Amino acid sequence: MTARATLTKNQLNVLEKLEAASAPLSAYTLLDQLRERGFRAPLQVYRALDALIKEGFVHRLESLNAFVACSEPHDHGHSMTAFAICDTCGQVQEFSDDTIGHQLDDWVRAGGFVPKKAVIEFRGTCGKCRAEAA
Repeated sequence: MTARATLTKNQLNVLEKLEAASAPLSAYTLLDQLRERGFRAPLQVYRALDALIKEGFVHRLESLNAFVACSEPHDHGHSMTAFAICDTCGQVQEFSDDTIGHQLDDWVRAGGFVPKKAVIEFRGTCGKCRAEAA
């Protein structure tokens, strides 16, 4: 992972908003929240997000078309990341396990497929929301 010190001003602004968020944010929500910091166009946000994803600071949640700051101190050289997304409160938990990642990779490759990356998303209710509903 690249050091934060090498990030541009726009990348730092986007990362700070994602780190402070209690739930995933869309690019347009980020743009609205960053207007006071000089952001004027979606392209500014998307460029920053692309760089942050490439450097392992941010993940894109495919099912939500939204973004979260990386919460796990792991090597982003792996090809598999999993997320548990609460449909009630929006909380996201990030998981990465090299053993499971390798097993899934071997399983997919056995059929001749060459994967580039995998994002697994579990949707449901977190423990806190389940307890509050009980």
